[in-house]
Amino acid sequence: MRFIETDLKGAYIIELEPKEDERGFFARIFCQNEFKKNGIDFNIVQCNISYNKKKGTIRGMHYQVEPYEEAKLVICIKGAIYDVAIDLRENSPTYGQWVAVELSEENKKMFLIPKGFAHGFQTLTDNCEVLYLMSEFYSPEHSAGVRWDDPFFNIKWPLEPSVISEKDKNWPLWKGNQNSIKFAK
Repeated sequence: MRFIETDLKGAYIIELEPKEDERGFFARIFCQNEFKKNGIDFNIVQCNISYNKKKGTIRGMHYQVEPYEEAKLVICIKGAIYDVAIDLRENSPTYGQWVAVELSEENKKMFLIPKGFAHGFQTLTDNCEVLYLMSEFYSPEHSAGVRWDDPFFNIKWPLEPSVISEKDKNWPLWKGNQNSIKFAK
Protein backbone atom coordinates (compact mmCIF):
# COMPACT_ATOMS: atom_id res chain seq x y z
CA MET A 1 0.00 0.00 0.00
CA ARG A 2 1.15 3.50 -0.82
CA PHE A 3 -0.05 6.30 1.52
CA ILE A 4 -0.46 9.78 0.01
CA GLU A 5 -1.48 12.50 2.48
CA THR A 6 -3.89 15.07 1.05
CA ASP A 7 -3.82 18.80 1.78
CA LEU A 8 -6.07 18.05 4.78
CA LYS A 9 -3.90 16.63 7.58
CA GLY A 10 -4.86 13.06 8.43
CA ALA A 11 -6.81 12.41 5.21
CA TYR A 12 -4.98 9.94 2.95
CA ILE A 13 -5.43 8.47 -0.49
CA ILE A 14 -4.17 4.90 -0.32
CA GLU A 15 -3.11 3.15 -3.49
CA LEU A 16 -3.15 -0.62 -3.50
CA GLU A 17 -0.20 -2.55 -4.82
CA PRO A 18 -1.81 -5.56 -6.47
CA LYS A 19 0.19 -8.69 -7.20
CA GLU A 20 -1.00 -9.91 -10.59
CA ASP A 21 -0.71 -13.21 -12.41
CA GLU A 22 -2.76 -15.27 -14.87
CA ARG A 23 -5.52 -15.71 -12.26
CA GLY A 24 -6.02 -11.99 -11.71
CA PHE A 25 -4.64 -10.06 -8.75
CA PHE A 26 -4.32 -10.07 -4.96
CA ALA A 27 -3.98 -6.95 -2.80
CA ARG A 28 -4.30 -6.03 0.85
CA ILE A 29 -6.82 -3.32 1.64
CA PHE A 30 -5.83 -3.15 5.30
CA CYS A 31 -2.70 -3.97 7.28
CA GLN A 32 -2.47 -2.54 10.78
CA ASN A 33 1.35 -2.72 10.67
CA GLU A 34 1.52 -0.62 7.48
CA PHE A 35 -0.95 1.91 8.89
CA LYS A 36 1.11 2.23 12.09
CA LYS A 37 4.34 2.53 10.06
CA ASN A 38 2.71 5.59 8.43
CA GLY A 39 1.68 7.05 11.80
CA ILE A 40 -2.00 6.13 11.45
CA ASP A 41 -3.89 4.57 14.36
CA PHE A 42 -6.93 2.88 12.80
CA ASN A 43 -8.80 -0.06 14.31
CA ILE A 44 -11.68 -1.65 12.42
CA VAL A 45 -14.80 -2.34 14.49
CA GLN A 46 -17.46 -2.41 11.76
CA CYS A 47 -17.68 -2.87 7.97
CA ASN A 48 -20.51 -1.50 5.83
CA ILE A 49 -21.45 -1.65 2.17
CA SER A 50 -23.74 0.62 0.19
CA TYR A 51 -25.30 -0.18 -3.15
CA ASN A 52 -26.34 2.75 -5.31
CA LYS A 53 -28.58 2.19 -8.33
CA LYS A 54 -28.32 5.51 -10.18
CA LYS A 55 -25.47 7.61 -11.49
CA GLY A 56 -25.51 11.01 -9.77
CA THR A 57 -26.71 9.70 -6.38
CA ILE A 58 -25.35 11.68 -3.44
CA ARG A 59 -24.88 10.18 0.03
CA GLY A 60 -23.64 12.59 2.65
CA MET A 61 -22.25 14.58 4.26
CA HIS A 62 -22.14 12.39 7.40
CA TYR A 63 -20.15 12.20 10.62
CA GLN A 64 -20.51 11.17 14.26
CA VAL A 65 -19.75 13.32 17.32
CA GLU A 66 -17.87 12.34 20.47
CA PRO A 67 -17.60 9.95 22.09
CA TYR A 68 -18.43 8.05 18.85
CA GLU A 69 -16.33 9.98 16.35
CA GLU A 70 -15.38 7.71 13.50
CA ALA A 71 -12.62 7.38 10.97
CA LYS A 72 -13.50 5.66 7.69
CA LEU A 73 -11.54 3.76 5.09
CA VAL A 74 -13.58 3.85 1.86
CA ILE A 75 -13.14 1.83 -1.34
CA CYS A 76 -15.40 1.58 -4.39
CA ILE A 77 -15.58 -2.08 -5.36
CA LYS A 78 -17.98 -1.67 -8.29
CA GLY A 79 -18.41 1.39 -10.50
CA ALA A 80 -16.95 4.79 -9.63
CA ILE A 81 -17.58 7.55 -7.10
CA TYR A 82 -16.48 11.10 -6.36
CA ASP A 83 -15.59 10.81 -2.67
CA VAL A 84 -15.50 13.96 -0.51
CA ALA A 85 -14.23 14.75 3.00
CA ILE A 86 -14.68 18.07 4.86
CA ASP A 87 -12.43 19.10 7.75
CA LEU A 88 -14.76 20.09 10.63
CA ARG A 89 -12.02 20.35 13.28
CA GLU A 90 -12.30 23.93 14.57
CA ASN A 91 -8.62 24.22 15.57
CA SER A 92 -7.35 22.83 12.27
CA PRO A 93 -5.59 25.14 9.79
CA THR A 94 -7.75 23.51 7.08
CA TYR A 95 -11.06 23.91 8.98
CA GLY A 96 -13.97 24.15 6.53
CA GLN A 97 -11.93 22.93 3.57
CA TRP A 98 -12.77 19.83 1.56
CA VAL A 99 -10.88 17.37 -0.59
CA ALA A 100 -12.20 14.89 -3.16
CA VAL A 101 -10.85 11.82 -4.90
CA GLU A 102 -12.29 9.54 -7.55
CA LEU A 103 -12.51 5.97 -6.30
CA SER A 104 -13.30 3.23 -8.78
CA GLU A 105 -13.07 -0.48 -9.35
CA GLU A 106 -10.43 0.32 -11.99
CA ASN A 107 -8.08 2.57 -10.00
CA LYS A 108 -8.43 0.57 -6.75
CA LYS A 109 -7.71 3.66 -4.64
CA MET A 110 -8.97 4.00 -1.09
CA PHE A 111 -9.70 7.12 0.94
CA LEU A 112 -8.92 7.34 4.65
CA ILE A 113 -11.11 9.96 6.32
CA PRO A 114 -10.03 10.79 9.88
CA LYS A 115 -12.15 11.60 12.90
CA GLY A 116 -13.50 15.15 12.86
CA PHE A 117 -14.38 15.06 9.16
CA ALA A 118 -17.72 14.85 7.36
CA HIS A 119 -17.86 12.35 4.50
CA GLY A 120 -20.01 11.78 1.45
CA PHE A 121 -19.88 10.80 -2.19
CA GLN A 122 -21.58 11.05 -5.56
CA THR A 123 -21.87 8.06 -7.86
CA LEU A 124 -20.29 8.49 -11.29
CA THR A 125 -21.83 5.31 -12.72
CA ASP A 126 -24.98 3.26 -12.22
CA ASN A 127 -24.87 0.27 -9.85
CA CYS A 128 -22.02 1.39 -7.58
CA GLU A 129 -20.95 -0.56 -4.52
CA VAL A 130 -18.93 1.14 -1.81
CA LEU A 131 -17.24 -0.64 1.10
CA TYR A 132 -16.54 1.21 4.36
CA LEU A 133 -14.19 0.01 7.11
CA MET A 134 -15.14 1.90 10.27
CA SER A 135 -13.17 2.75 13.42
CA GLU A 136 -16.30 3.17 15.54
CA PHE A 137 -19.70 1.54 15.89
CA TYR A 138 -22.68 3.35 14.40
CA SER A 139 -24.53 5.34 17.05
CA PRO A 140 -27.78 6.97 15.83
CA GLU A 141 -27.75 9.39 18.80
CA HIS A 142 -24.31 10.68 17.76
CA SER A 143 -24.95 10.73 14.02
CA ALA A 144 -24.93 14.12 12.31
CA GLY A 145 -24.43 15.73 8.94
CA VAL A 146 -24.13 18.87 6.89
CA ARG A 147 -25.88 19.66 3.65
CA TRP A 148 -24.26 18.43 0.46
CA ASP A 149 -24.85 21.87 -1.10
CA ASP A 150 -23.93 24.04 1.92
CA PRO A 151 -22.57 27.36 0.58
CA PHE A 152 -20.06 27.55 3.47
CA PHE A 153 -18.17 24.55 2.04
CA ASN A 154 -19.04 25.14 -1.64
CA ILE A 155 -18.34 21.57 -2.78
CA LYS A 156 -18.03 21.27 -6.55
CA TRP A 157 -19.93 18.09 -7.43
CA PRO A 158 -19.15 16.67 -10.89
CA LEU A 159 -22.76 15.80 -11.84
CA GLU A 160 -26.25 17.14 -11.35
CA PRO A 161 -27.66 15.15 -8.39
CA SER A 162 -30.14 12.43 -9.38
CA VAL A 163 -31.04 10.93 -5.98
CA ILE A 164 -30.59 12.36 -2.46
CA SER A 165 -32.34 11.08 0.66
CA GLU A 166 -34.72 13.40 2.51
CA LYS A 167 -32.40 13.22 5.52
CA ASP A 168 -29.40 14.36 3.47
CA LYS A 169 -31.42 17.15 1.81
CA ASN A 170 -32.43 18.50 5.21
CA TRP A 171 -29.23 18.61 7.26
CA PRO A 172 -28.81 22.10 8.73
CA LEU A 173 -26.49 24.63 7.14
CA TRP A 174 -23.14 24.69 8.92
CA LYS A 175 -22.92 28.44 9.54
CA GLY A 176 -24.52 28.98 12.93
CA ASN A 177 -24.82 25.24 13.65
CA GLN A 178 -21.13 24.45 14.14
CA ASN A 179 -21.03 25.51 17.80
CA SER A 180 -23.30 22.57 18.73
CA ILE A 181 -20.80 20.06 17.29
CA LYS A 182 -18.37 18.40 19.66
CA PHE A 183 -15.26 16.64 18.42
CA ALA A 184 -12.40 15.29 20.47
CA LYS A 185 -9.36 17.56 20.60
